[in-house]
Amino acid sequence: MTGPRSVADRLCLQGILYVLHNDVAWQLLPLECGFGSGQTCRRRLERWQKAEVFEQLHRILLAELNASGELDWSRACVDGSHIRAKKGGADTGPSPVDRRKTGSKHHLICDGHGTPLKVITAAANVNDVTQTLALVDSIPPVAGRPRARRDGPVGLDPVSASCHAEVAAFRQRHLIVMADDK
Repeated sequence: MTGPRSVADRLCLQGILYVLHNDVAWQLLPLECGFGSGQTCRRRLERWQKAEVFEQLHRILLAELNASGELDWSRACVDGSHIRAKKGGADTGPSPVDRRKTGSKHHLICDGHGTPLKVITAAANVNDVTQTLALVDSIPPVAGRPRARRDGPVGLDPVSASCHAEVAAFRQRHLIVMADDK
């Protein structure tokens, strides 16, 4: 006696993307789409996250872009966003927006063309400048053609480096903090 046939990875990925794109609950994933159940897709997503499948895919895509000269290493842009963390977790803290609720921040660093290089999650009450340094330090090594040797520092745009220690840390990494254009 055999159990039900496993849903193909491609169909599960389509189901995951459907849920994320349409902002529906897992249990509301329509079975008639053929992606399998929401529970199946959610479990597959969790398995892939534990296996770091998406991190590996990101590195492969960055290598392809780098090999074709599509990454702009001369400038980087950093941004972050607050999100509610209803169920709590390791990377949560009091939200600066509403201290009664827990939250997290997603921090993102992109190259000069806007290609994401790294995303990290931190508690909502963690200083953005310290996370900027963590972002810069955590950019994965990118295969492909070697980067051109830099004669000068790379611009990091925008970030508010109000503390002298953070500014010194940026300079140590040969980064220039550029003002916001707002």
